[in-house]
Amino acid sequence: MTTRLDALKRLSLVVADTGDLNAIQRYRPQDATTNPSLLLKAFDLSGYQELIDEELAAVRAAGGDRQAQVEHAVDRLAVAKGSEITKWVPGRVSTEVAARLSFDTEASIRKAHELIALYERRGVTQDRVLIKLASTWEGIRAAEVLEKEGINCNLTLLFSDAQAQACFDAGVFLVSPFVGRVTDWYKQATGQDYTPEEDPGVRFVRGVCERVSQGGYGTVVMGASFRTTGQVLALAGCPRLTISPALLEELADGEGEVERRVVMGRGEGTPSLPLSEASFRWGHNQDAMANDKLAEGIRRFAEDQKSLEGMIAERLDAR
Repeated sequence: MTTRLDALKRLSLVVADTGDLNAIQRYRPQDATTNPSLLLKAFDLSGYQELIDEELAAVRAAGGDRQAQVEHAVDRLAVAKGSEITKWVPGRVSTEVAARLSFDTEASIRKAHELIALYERRGVTQDRVLIKLASTWEGIRAAEVLEKEGINCNLTLLFSDAQAQACFDAGVFLVSPFVGRVTDWYKQATGQDYTPEEDPGVRFVRGVCERVSQGGYGTVVMGASFRTTGQVLALAGCPRLTISPALLEELADGEGEVERRVVMGRGEGTPSLPLSEASFRWGHNQDAMANDKLAEGIRRFAEDQKSLEGMIAERLDAR
């Protein structure tokens, strides 16, 4: 009997929302991701201590200002982890630009170049990497420049139609519209529970897929931030789905076929006129949920980055 995970893989490319190599080896996703939150977890796993020690030793030996050492160590660890992941996935690994750069286009571009250079030193070519940026106006502009340079990007923390449209206009390779965080906001605001078909996050991602099809855009849509397998299955047919190990396990343990719930067009539509900055900011501003969740998401990633930097500083000082 076919597992639901195997059935889902026939309809959507499955991406592992984890840096855990054990989970990646078990579920064999197409792509995977890493970010400060996932790197924080690695500090508690015995299997990653040797890698962490090696990278911190290299940073320590290079000398320099302590804060610069810490920031460089974060990048080295992210790339070291990402490089290991590329040995186990046939596709790409998403690697995140620090959240504190979310409103600085030039700094985001520089950081992306630094990450790509670190990957290339490890023998990982840029076509195996997606640079992950927040879907702010500045992040989207950075992605536009990077895409023209042949560096593909994954625009995350995407909650509004304005964000999606600006990403399409910029020729972004991939967008990650969120499901769970959208639904979390509406559940808190209304006190209501939703079936998968009524789920606001599911409906939002379906709308992004429809916009891509109708406009004939080349951007790949990857549903993200799932809370339940019901949400995942309600988006079967979305080009890509990034799923946590816990939900991958549920899908792998269940048997049965999976019905296609998202039908993508053939990209023969006509793109709309590009959004101006003013139109983008106004359109995003009019969506209270999107405003709240984008700001919260950036703060949360920044807090994890700060915690990670603190742990790295302690390890650097301990030797």
